[in-house]
Amino acid sequence: MRQATTKAVTTVLCTAAASWLIGGCAGDGAGLDANGQPLEPGAPGSGPLTADFDSIQANVFTPICTVCHAGADAPHGLRLDAADSYGLLVGVPSVEVPSLLRVKAGDPDDSYLIQKLEGHAAVGARMPLGGPYLSNDVIAVIRQWITAGALQSTSNAAPAAFTLIAVAPAAGDVLLETPAQIMLAFNHELDTTRIDAESVRIERRAGQGADAEMQWVPSRIGVPAGNVRTLLLWPLQPLRDGHYRVVMRVSPALTDMAGEAPQAAAQAVEAAGDSRDAIISTFDVGTAP
Repeated sequence: MRQATTKAVTTVLCTAAASWLIGGCAGDGAGLDANGQPLEPGAPGSGPLTADFDSIQANVFTPICTVCHAGADAPHGLRLDAADSYGLLVGVPSVEVPSLLRVKAGDPDDSYLIQKLEGHAAVGARMPLGGPYLSNDVIAVIRQWITAGALQSTSNAAPAAFTLIAVAPAAGDVLLETPAQIMLAFNHELDTTRIDAESVRIERRAGQGADAEMQWVPSRIGVPAGNVRTLLLWPLQPLRDGHYRVVMRVSPALTDMAGEAPQAAAQAVEAAGDSRDAIISTFDVGTAP
């Protein structure tokens, strides 16, 4: 039976393997000097570390956190590469402490990312795992970004056509466990009043072969507060081993604030049975078939 969806994310109880004790920005200290400063804060294309997302991504998340937080094996599904990090951080409940958001816009003290970086989170170790840890000055810059609203970009450039820009899990991923969440990131703000059970769904292949029936997977859908370019799905039960796909209703269910449907054809892996649907990602849980 199709599940009713929410139009905003509040507190969501997510499940994760107890073996992972990582929830913020993980790593082994790679990319930091002995004082907790990024080794290359002025690397070509990144510039000095400033309190904006692009700079923090280039100087902290990419060189330091993606040592662990990248790809199909990222702890708790938290991928901190440039394509996925914003959509999986801002307004998204932590897996370890679901009552806290990973990044709560305007409130660094109640942001789980900051608690993990500063070493006073209720669960698990301080990050980067094993140190060296980020310096107080670097953490202060991240705090400043969150305090100012945790904006994704300060660019005033005219937006391109409404497009899906990232999906996690990515196409072809093989996951060892149920993903904590499935993330779809767009380049425009979503019209949350148009998001319903027809907008996006997870399906599981029942049986063997490409022609096997696809079964609807019960899930909750929501748009994080303060991150209205991201759509998240939470499976309501652990996913059994098998083959899964994420299907998006291209038109007319999902639109941006201007009423435009996403240009999803380029991202679609293949057309689903309904011409208005597009398969935008496929992944396996357990072992690949």
